Amino acid sequence: MSDEAAGLLDRLGLTEYEATALRELLTLGRTTAPNLAEATGIPKARIYGVLDALSDRGFIKTIPGRPKEYQPKPPDEILDRARENRRQEFEQFAQEIEDLRESFLAEFGPRFERASEDITPTEELFHVVDVGQPSERETRQLYGDAAERISVITKSFEYFGSVRPAFEDAIDRGIDVDALFLHPDLLEPENRPIQSEMVERMRESYPAVDLRFSEEPLPWRGTVADPSMDYETGRAIILVEEKEVPLHMRQAAITDNGSFVAGLSRYFELVWEHESVPPTDL
Repeated sequence: MSDEAAGLLDRLGLTEYEATALRELLTLGRTTAPNLAEATGIPKARIYGVLDALSDRGFIKTIPGRPKEYQPKPPDEILDRARENRRQEFEQFAQEIEDLRESFLAEFGPRFERASEDITPTEELFHVVDVGQPSERETRQLYGDAAERISVITKSFEYFGSVRPAFEDAIDRGIDVDALFLHPDLLEPENRPIQSEMVERMRESYPAVDLRFSEEPLPWRGTVADPSMDYETGRAIILVEEKEVPLHMRQAAITDNGSFVAGLSRYFELVWEHESVPPTDL
């Protein structure tokens, strides 16, 4: 199996034997368990359990007979069933959490309160998460919670695909979105095509989003939502520029401190008004 094919099957949450059996069934079509075991090298003592697991997930069907035969579902049905399986698993987990809530709070609530009695309340300025899936998850949450305005500072918005549904939902809710890109002349050559494609996509698909390009280097990148000059509201996630640190080793800072968010917003506005140009000037 090619690395690409193996990677696709891994995304379905299959074991190694299950992925091997499903790949071979999709290649051979209808066959028996002994034939499949011989073709894949899966031990005969394990092959029936593997096939039963694939059948239980709805990825293959069993044809009665002597001997029984097994046939894969069409690839599009396999993907639809994988999605439905995951949805049902999540709903079951969510229900288990709700069933646990009362006893969990009764057990651990008093402990937490006793442990917190002697701690002087303080407001943390920010907390950090790793860059990648954790920071993208926080960014999606920020889009989802926004009520009025979102400001984005980015080099080329290369992570857009991971936040697109939340971004589009914010647009549909009437949230004002401004995106400040780094000027192409300040980008590394390999990033320029990525930015160009993204800007074109923004202009075609999201005309309500205002775009500009910073003519000076940007010390940080991130997203600011709902800032206010009375320092009462707002939330932001930022990543400072650290060229010497690999991206996978960086962390992003998250804050809902109203004063800090207002300062970030003021920085955005100053760059937007005095140190940036619109796409038409590129």
